[in-house]
Amino acid sequence: MNTYGMHSIHGRATAVASGLKAARPDLSVWIVTGDGDGLSIGGNHTIHLLRRNFDVNILLFNNQIYGLTKGQYSPTSEENKITKSTPMGSIDHPFNPLALAMGADACFIARSMDRDPKHLQAMLLRSQAHKGTSFLEIYQNCNIFNDGAFEIFTEKSSKPDEALFLEQGKPLVFGASQNKGIKLDGFKPIIVDLEDGASKDDLWIHDERDFYKAQILVRMFDDPTLQLHLPRPFGVFYEADRPCYEDVMAMQIEETIAQKGKGDLDKLLRGRETWTIS
Repeated sequence: MNTYGMHSIHGRATAVASGLKAARPDLSVWIVTGDGDGLSIGGNHTIHLLRRNFDVNILLFNNQIYGLTKGQYSPTSEENKITKSTPMGSIDHPFNPLALAMGADACFIARSMDRDPKHLQAMLLRSQAHKGTSFLEIYQNCNIFNDGAFEIFTEKSSKPDEALFLEQGKPLVFGASQNKGIKLDGFKPIIVDLEDGASKDDLWIHDERDFYKAQILVRMFDDPTLQLHLPRPFGVFYEADRPCYEDVMAMQIEETIAQKGKGDLDKLLRGRETWTIS
């Protein structure tokens, strides 16, 4: 097909993309999905794509609602969310998409937002550059059914104190005048005031290759044990190198052909036992 893209069955874009990448490893494959599509009906496909590690890119647009089907609550909707399908409030506990990706052994995990095009562009380029499955969560406003869900991270008045932008090799600093920092007290992140005696030398230095600190970062805003309001991290949380599925599959096929020769499809279909009807 001479086309730039296709629509798949709802929730199955990851499966279609896996087959496409296996057959055409030369293609740059992007999966555009959402919190409902990718984490509900397609949740099983998503986790298996991440563990298999095809060299594809997942853009998970998270608006914490089913926007295309008229405003039902989604797997990322907050508890007590009033929607058309939860008139008394949702009693479901929401998914944390990045924590889910870490649990599935994803090799590239990042977060951005729709209303910060410069940062989003940088994250898209990083996703494309990564060899393996990239998982980029994008906070997206649904102005019809869930308007303002991420306003606290996008508005100029609140963004500096509520959004923490991760940069490789740099300390975790935020605030309108970059006067606040994050340091670790054991395994617990805490906020320190850089204008009240705290030093940048004592802060958490971001390392995208640190598997254990990435586990803390993806959970930093929803850990009920912290009892502390922390800024929401944005950027690349974790990156690692792991063989891609399509490369290992191609190698396996080459090794089998070298050992056994090229296959005979007719012989394979006949199997070991055949009968002649006369």
